[in-house]
Amino acid sequence: MTPNFLETILAAKRIEIEATARRLPQAALEAACKRPWMRRPFPGKSHAPDGSGIHIIAEVKRASPSKGAIRMDLDPVGYARMCQSAGASAMSVLTEPAFFKGSLDDARIVRSAVSLPVLRKDFILTPYQVYETRAAGLDALLLIVRILDPVLFSELLQLSRELDLDALVEVTSEAEIDVALKAGATLIGINARNLVTFETDISRCARLRPIIGPAATAIALSGIRNRQDIETLAHAGFRHFLIGEALCRSPHPAAVLEEFLKDIEPSRKE
Repeated sequence: MTPNFLETILAAKRIEIEATARRLPQAALEAACKRPWMRRPFPGKSHAPDGSGIHIIAEVKRASPSKGAIRMDLDPVGYARMCQSAGASAMSVLTEPAFFKGSLDDARIVRSAVSLPVLRKDFILTPYQVYETRAAGLDALLLIVRILDPVLFSELLQLSRELDLDALVEVTSEAEIDVALKAGATLIGINARNLVTFETDISRCARLRPIIGPAATAIALSGIRNRQDIETLAHAGFRHFLIGEALCRSPHPAAVLEEFLKDIEPSRKE
């Protein structure tokens, strides 16, 4: 029987949120959100002098529930600085502890170590986590349409705006794109990963990209392994790519990142 990774993760996440909220009440986070702060716009600028070209959002990813350890000794600060020097436009940091071995502290120290915008990548289920993200001084967070009912999704998207956080909205189907666009999402990530089985298929990104059209910035998520994948998706209309495993597994991630960033003339379908 194929394991349902998503159900397992969400069950653990709800327990984690309840425990965290008991230690640090939401009122304290709301107070922290009133401190002066300057957001770095996500997903940042490309390596090209005029801001055009390919944008790579490099991800801090130590492990995954389907593949186990990826790079458990990953130093977030050194890795983030290397990615910035190699031309990354932004950083994504997995903050889920049980299955991805990340933490909110990882995201905080990455934000302090580089000048790039930093995305909190996690399973956001409650307003508490939105306040938590802003109080941590991060620039953006991930909202996954699949795990939220449309009303709650809209509420979390609106709260993100009120707190001046960018929201990357993750979708996997035409119906989810419709929900995202109706709620006014301006950053939409098409996930090539099946959230139940964690298998990837980048053809899903190419198939769904035209549905977004010019209404939002489209970002390809998951399953990008090599230069050929970048070229395939660039010619399907993508200029923004979030990449974790391919970089974190490599003994030479800077060289891989530079290879990915070589100039491509993507089809303009935005």
